[in-house]
Formats: sequence, C-alpha cells, structure tokens
Amino acid sequence: MASTDTGTGVEAGADAGKNGSSAAGESPGTHDRHDLAGLEAGLDALDSVQTARTPLRETLIRKALPPLSAVALVLVIWQLLVWAEIAPDYKLPSPSAVWAEVTDAWRQGTLLDYIWTSVSRGLLGFLMALAIGTPLGLLVARVKFVRAAVGPILSGLQSLPSVAWVPPAVLWLGLNNSMMYAVILLGAVPSIANGLVAGIDQIPPLFLRAGRTLGATGLRGAWHIVMPGALPGYLAGLKQGWAFSWRSLMAAEIIASSPDLGVGLGQLLENGRNNASISQVFLAIFLILLVGIAIDLLLFSPLERRVLRGRGLLVPR
Repeated sequence: MASTDTGTGVEAGADAGKNGSSAAGESPGTHDRHDLAGLEAGLDALDSVQTARTPLRETLIRKALPPLSAVALVLVIWQLLVWAEIAPDYKLPSPSAVWAEVTDAWRQGTLLDYIWTSVSRGLLGFLMALAIGTPLGLLVARVKFVRAAVGPILSGLQSLPSVAWVPPAVLWLGLNNSMMYAVILLGAVPSIANGLVAGIDQIPPLFLRAGRTLGATGLRGAWHIVMPGALPGYLAGLKQGWAFSWRSLMAAEIIASSPDLGVGLGQLLENGRNNASISQVFLAIFLILLVGIAIDLLLFSPLERRVLRGRGLLVPR
C-alpha cells in the first residue's frame, strides 16, 4: 500500500514537473509576443494624430486673451501717463483723442481708403518680388558661379535701408505707382532670395542624391525635392520679404507725395506731421502696426503652422 502511494506520488511529481517545465518553456515566447505587441502599440500611438477639435472657448482663451490683455495693459499705461501729464497734449495725445481721429475718418469714409491704398500696393509689390526672388534664389543656390558673383550683392542689398532707394526711384520713374513698386522690389527681392538660398543649403545631401537617383532632376527636382526641402527657410525669407516690402512702401509714401498717388498710411503719417496733429500721427502709426500684425496672423502664421505640423514639429491641437 505504501509502495503504491509512493509510485503514485512519484508519477504526480513527474507530471507536475513536466507541466511546470512546459509552462516555463512557453513563458519566454509569450513575453516576447507581449513585448512586441507593446512596441507596435507604442509606435502606432506615435504615428496617430489627435483629431478631436479644441473647443472654441479654450481656443479664444489661449490665443485671443493674451494679446487682448497686452493691448489693455498698454492702454492703461498710456492713459496713466496722460493723467500724470509727463508731456503736453501736442506731444502725447490721450487714447480718446486718437479714437476721435478714428471715428472722424470712419464717418468721412476715408479710413478704409487709407488702409486699402497701402495694402493693395504692398501685396502687389510683394507678389512681384516673390515672382522675381524665387527663381533668383534657386539660381544663386544651385549655380556656383552665379552664387559667387551675385550672392554678396544680394547680402549687401538686404542690409541697405529701403529708404535709400526712394530718391533715385523718384528721379528714374517719377511720382507714380511704378516708383512705389520699384522701391518695394529693391527691398523685398534680396530677402526672399537669401531666405531660399539658406533653406536650400540646409537640405541634407542624401535627399538630393536620392532625388537624382529616382530621376528628379532639373525643374522636376526643384519642384519635388529642392523646394519642399527648403520650405522652412523659404518661408522665413517670405516673412522677412513682406516686412521689407511694407517698410519700403511706408518710406516711399512718406517721402514721395503726390495727389495722383492717393493717400496711403505713410502719406497719412506725413500729413499728421505737416498739420502738427500728434493724434493723427498716432493714428497712422497704429494703422501701420495693425496691418502688419493682421498680415502675419492671417497669412504667414497659418502657413508656418502647416509646414511645422507636416514635418512633425508641431503637435496638432
């Protein structure tokens, strides 16, 4: 009886050991599969894009509240300085006096005319600069002889103040819109071309070799390889080109005045100086600043976010 029990215990122990060794043999494979599944899930999570839209209230609080708070703070400080009488009224107008200028121009129907006269010139001049600066930048970046000959000239023109071109442009072309566009081109083209050159210089050589291997040469390579690769630097050049366009236009409108040119924001600023109206001067300054901010927020900021998001450098919200 005892021997029977002993045999049964040995057989049970053997079965248990066999089952244990089998379970132990399956454990590493199971763990490997679990680790692989976890790794795949992690990679899928990295590639996934959050499609949930941010609530409108949260968007307004995050994007609109900070600049509005800054504007309110500036207005409060401005009004406090006026109440403190640190300067006479003809040097420092009150916010209400500037607002009165805004309402008067609105009632007279001239406020939008001031803005549109300058904005239409600025945008058209910028588009012409874009059409000239882009192929020029490609040529300078891809042809060594052209780069050695023209590259330093572009850098020098970019550092030259735009206001320096107004007197010769007036003498060459006269007091007309052609003079305005010439000043804009001379100010904006070097910035756009240099921005594109800088973007092309930052493209990894491997991308260019891969494109040539796949047959992307000439115009096809420029369109499918070079321009997408240089897009961040090119976009920075476009933003700087617009800034130069806007500043060049303001300088031309301030210096060169004629009834045939109409009254833009630069001419409005000069009229305020001639009339000794500091409130009109402040109005022109604020409108010039407002247009610059609006163009950046409505045009360049969305483009920049789209480029960064496409390259995985900006988390979608």
